[in-house]
Amino acid sequence: MTGPATGTQAPPEAPSLGRKVGSAARWSLVNTVVMRLGNFATGIILARFFLGPEAWGVYGIAQTVLLVLLSANELGVSLAIVRWEGDPRRFAPTVLTLSAVSSCLLYAALFAAAPVVARVLGSPEASGVLRVMCVCVVLDGLSQVPAGFLTREFAQGRRMAVDSVNFVLSTAVTLLLAVEGWGAMSFAWGSVAGNAAALVGCCLAAPGTLRFGWDAAQARALLGFGLPLAGASMLALGVVNVDTMVVGSSLDQLALGFYVLAFNISGWPVRIISEAARRVSFAGFSRLADTPDALAGGFGRALGVVMTGTVPLCVLLAALAAPIVELVYGARWLPAAAALPWLMALGLVRIACELAYDCLVAVGRRRSLIGVQALWLVVLVPVLVVGARSGGIVGVAQGHVLVAGAVVVPVFLVTLHRAGIRLGTVARACAWPFLGGAVMAAVVVGLERLLGDGVPALLATGAAGTLGYVLCVLPSLGFLRGTTPAATAAAKG
Repeated sequence: MTGPATGTQAPPEAPSLGRKVGSAARWSLVNTVVMRLGNFATGIILARFFLGPEAWGVYGIAQTVLLVLLSANELGVSLAIVRWEGDPRRFAPTVLTLSAVSSCLLYAALFAAAPVVARVLGSPEASGVLRVMCVCVVLDGLSQVPAGFLTREFAQGRRMAVDSVNFVLSTAVTLLLAVEGWGAMSFAWGSVAGNAAALVGCCLAAPGTLRFGWDAAQARALLGFGLPLAGASMLALGVVNVDTMVVGSSLDQLALGFYVLAFNISGWPVRIISEAARRVSFAGFSRLADTPDALAGGFGRALGVVMTGTVPLCVLLAALAAPIVELVYGARWLPAAAALPWLMALGLVRIACELAYDCLVAVGRRRSLIGVQALWLVVLVPVLVVGARSGGIVGVAQGHVLVAGAVVVPVFLVTLHRAGIRLGTVARACAWPFLGGAVMAAVVVGLERLLGDGVPALLATGAAGTLGYVLCVLPSLGFLRGTTPAATAAAKG
């Protein structure tokens, strides 16, 4: 028997899952906020001084195609690095081989089809930008395995270092080329440079993980696991990006540029809050998947935290859309403000749905997710087409909100209920943030009419609205920390 009497100390206790998730979440939030603020500042510089709405439209088309390809570039198999039990180094070489081959095939297909794709989407000049920017598909496919190891180990500190190098290099290249007059192509080469740096950084942060190999039995199991996820992910990206395609093909390139800017602004809270949460949510939900009560409680608190952090950002950007757009980007971008309030509502729905998506993937309900995403896309496309023809970019934004609120949210709630997460859990998580958001909106709209839209007035209005919101959500802090009876009740629905 060992102990103090023998001078032998017990081995240090391994960090608990809660501490790992908490530390990873903090690093992820810091990482996401810093990166997004940097991207935000870069976008302002480019929009105000170097690129007009037409260039933003070309960039938006290229970015849309890239995101859709990235959703399926590794066939969903890389998530096995995070989700599967056992030593992932046994099957990681097969994952890397599948990911690399599928990424190269996707890029080859895109390279050949780029002129046709650009013409169909209403931007024939985007063909060259597409061919350059989508090199990122191959680079991303190669980085999936080392990045998966970082996620599995909750190593978000190392991930922040990788993302910082990516950001610095991509921003420097983009700005340099924009100053030289490269237009939308500056985004493309900046993205390639940043992704190449990220690949090198991931390999250094997770050494020994970039090894190719092949095991036929593992490949069959990985494809059986990953293909449904890739299908659901591709449908999800289609839902988010089909509006850009509709605007590009139905309206002119100027309208597309305004819409892309408005959609990017609406994505600020989505990227800052949701992206930080998703870097740890899937791994965390996966650890709780076999304990239904713990999973329900964890999802409820995660949703509450995400909503509490997101609602005030959405309210401010929606209520002060026109003055914020004019102040930040300049008067020539004001037409983008008309669609922004509706897109902020959509952003709030997207954040909740993305968290639900990760939870449902963790508990193995991949087929249900495919059904939900397919329904969303099938209903959305005709609504957006009608909205574009009747109301321009505002009609497109309104169509998004209509489909999300009337069709998608109810279906997600039913799917979550079948997974053991009841409506009461979701309602408790959202009640206080929504109440605070309503109060904040009333304060902001009232003061904006009273004080005007000058910079001092906007600062005073935003501060007063935020104070009202904070006072409303204070009673929910115990629930969010999991220290009140309500938090325990949330686990039982």
